[in-house]
Amino acid sequence: MNTLYLRSLTGVAAIALLATTGEIAAQPRYFNVPAGGHPHDVAASPRAGGPVYYTAQMTGKLGILDPATGRTEEIPLGRNSAPHGVVVGPDGAAWVTDGGQNAIVRVDAATKLVRAWPLPREAANANLNTLTFDRNGVVWFTGQSGWYGRLDPARGAIDVWKAPRGDGPYGIAATPAGDVYFVSLAGNYLARIDIATGNATVIEPPTPRQGARRVWSDSQGRLWVSYWNTGQVGMYDPATARWRDWTLPGPGPQAYSVWVDAADKVWLTEWSANTILRFDPVTEEFDSFPSDRTGARVREMQGRAGEAWGAESGNDRLVMIPAR
Repeated sequence: MNTLYLRSLTGVAAIALLATTGEIAAQPRYFNVPAGGHPHDVAASPRAGGPVYYTAQMTGKLGILDPATGRTEEIPLGRNSAPHGVVVGPDGAAWVTDGGQNAIVRVDAATKLVRAWPLPREAANANLNTLTFDRNGVVWFTGQSGWYGRLDPARGAIDVWKAPRGDGPYGIAATPAGDVYFVSLAGNYLARIDIATGNATVIEPPTPRQGARRVWSDSQGRLWVSYWNTGQVGMYDPATARWRDWTLPGPGPQAYSVWVDAADKVWLTEWSANTILRFDPVTEEFDSFPSDRTGARVREMQGRAGEAWGAESGNDRLVMIPAR
């Protein structure tokens, strides 16, 4: 639906149009979380109605939201904790990159037991960012000070590698086939990790100095990348080794995060316009879902069937938009 056209309507006319298009069901819902935590990343349990996890970066806790009641519980992660990324692992637990502890942290979904795996000494102050699981159940992670690595939970062993071009590794994601890719914000590239050897191969986007910040795979294994510096979303298809990119609407856009839903719609957070965008790769059109408060600063999105979730770090709340 053309959001600019919607904004030209008011009152009953706008509501009638929303009702006929089904867009009325896609209005954001907001969930307040304890003040001062500034939720950074968010991850929804795949089970419908299940818990939604978020990293309370400023207070060193993992938050757990019950979306049915709006109630939250926050689990302290340890001394000096400053959690950044969170995903729900194949074991159903919440897995966290904790920059303050320089460790990968697991929080059991049932018992809330916290376990941490510190990084080896050579990767001290890695500035951990995000993590994902490969096809073998191994955790892969990034550190913005120039590292990427893996944790094998079965063995409890951590391996780390220095990233190409030094500082910058940020977003990381696995394809449906279990291949792992990460992006470098400072290095301006996408990289594919050989999960057997740990070697990373740089894949150059066609847009220079784009500031690749986050990455996500669609159902076809294509990699979608948010470009922070140039305000674009890029798409790399490993099957053809070709790139495409699209500029986000509005003046001076900044694309922070990207997530792809089950229908292969691409969700992005756009800081300069204080909005969440949904991009349809088929029609090449954007829909906009602006926050109802200024300074939302949605740093990351994930979701589950029928729901797109974001963390409004600037407003101490989570946002959910129905993903049709």
